[in-house]
Amino acid sequence: MKIAVTGKGGVGKTTLSSTLARLYADDGRTVLAADVDPDANLGLALGLTQEEVDEIIPISKMKALAKERTGASDDNKFYKLNPYVADIPDIYAKPINGVKLLVMGTVDLGGSGCVCPEHVMLKQILASLTYRKNDVVIMDMEAGLEHLGRGTASNMDQFIVVIEPGARSVQTYKNVKRLATDLGVKQVRVVANKVRDAQDEEFIRNAIPPEDLLGIIHYNTEVIDADRQGKSPYDCSPTALNEIRAIKARLDCDDE
Repeated sequence: MKIAVTGKGGVGKTTLSSTLARLYADDGRTVLAADVDPDANLGLALGLTQEEVDEIIPISKMKALAKERTGASDDNKFYKLNPYVADIPDIYAKPINGVKLLVMGTVDLGGSGCVCPEHVMLKQILASLTYRKNDVVIMDMEAGLEHLGRGTASNMDQFIVVIEPGARSVQTYKNVKRLATDLGVKQVRVVANKVRDAQDEEFIRNAIPPEDLLGIIHYNTEVIDADRQGKSPYDCSPTALNEIRAIKARLDCDDE
């Protein structure tokens, strides 16, 4: 199972990603959760403390590692575009509640437009994650899909777009679906989050084709409180947990 969770900022991507990861870990699966969002919050949502999160060095900041794997140096302007990286998740992932957390980070190109060794390594790691045959891989993405190459995206089982009940959020789903189709992604599904009432639910069901709507998570102050306290929603909201468990059940049916 290889899933990329995307959507606009603040819609609840990390809540869904972290809870799905922990639910799959409960099943005894090997789960690798990759935080690909520059505003990295997946560690807190999985149950790490702020101090533990602060100790994690994102892969993008490991310049020495990037040079070692790509063969780059101050004197060498030529380097490998396909470095060996398959072992990096197992070496650098942080274990938490049965999940292996890999914080990818982002690369600041400084407006130069160059393809630096760190950028090459991140892209290669993302691609390598899709080949972990027996693992559950959940990527908590930043908004947009520009950082995914065609080969990486086409190996994902599906993209899940998290939306809110609103026109702009629905437009994001349409944009992601169009781009994902161009990249060769077989399935793009939607989870509607922060749904307040029957009117919100009707809006979602009218805006999203039934075959694309994976599930609904209702507006929940327990999840908001967990976020404010830096705690995992898995540990704080039985209601949200059950709703996401139902979403997981649909994913499992698709995977059979």
